[in-house]
Amino acid sequence: MYDIITKILLGDSKDILKEIEDDFIDLVVTSPPYADRRKNTYGGISPEKYVEWFLPISAELLRVLKPTGTFILNIKEKADKGERNAYVLELILALRKQGWIWTEEFIWHKKNCYPGKWPNRFRDAWERLLQFNKTRDFKMYQENVMVQIGDWANGRLKNLSQTDKIRDNSKSGSGFGKNVSNWLGRSKVYPTNVVQFATVCNNKNHSAPFPKELPEWFIKLFTNKYDWVLDPFLGSGTTSEVAQKMGRNSVGIEIIPEYVNLAKEKIKKNEYTPSLFTNKINKIKIMV
Repeated sequence: MYDIITKILLGDSKDILKEIEDDFIDLVVTSPPYADRRKNTYGGISPEKYVEWFLPISAELLRVLKPTGTFILNIKEKADKGERNAYVLELILALRKQGWIWTEEFIWHKKNCYPGKWPNRFRDAWERLLQFNKTRDFKMYQENVMVQIGDWANGRLKNLSQTDKIRDNSKSGSGFGKNVSNWLGRSKVYPTNVVQFATVCNNKNHSAPFPKELPEWFIKLFTNKYDWVLDPFLGSGTTSEVAQKMGRNSVGIEIIPEYVNLAKEKIKKNEYTPSLFTNKINKIKIMV
């Protein structure tokens, strides 16, 4: 039985990532600072400079991610002078040019978002969770995130028409398509690409922490036990904490010392001095 390795590192991601060897990480899940011109906020990167700032980091992520791995990017464009800024869309296009495949876009519905009123829009209740891959042949364990079929099935599946039994069968052989009759008698179904997690409220240690359920869901979907999870913008350490509890090795990088201390506090009770169990790990300078 192997020890779980949990490393939390202080520094700039674009520098520390250079110490990780090629094709090593199974899952990157992170939420970088959003574009914000205010220098006293976490990040302070202007929308005009955001893509230029992010691309050197994403180039390192592309290098360290396994060909079978996945990169999940939590990000949200903000309203600026009465309109939505396009920096997220510009970033998506730039990442595609960099070599990333934009495989999917999940929507994080915030079930408990704060109320509010603006002259020309409603409150934000969702954020993007962008999925990028190096290749189209990536690992994905969909059965790990199946959900209960729900009460709607009692009526919807009770009296099926002939159309329900023949419509849009999957031609790839990889699933049921829209042949609804194939789901008769099943207790679970695959989820949609809209995930619902409550935000973390009344948090005094970090301005925008992940809910634990968010990295947990993607770790279930894209990794197995002992796989490597990376968060290059670790914040207060939620990704590392969840990965450790789920039996995954992880690397978390954070530039703010206060947050690094918070992250280490979360995992210190279970932290191991790792027995470096493969030659591959010995090659990573930051793991020694």
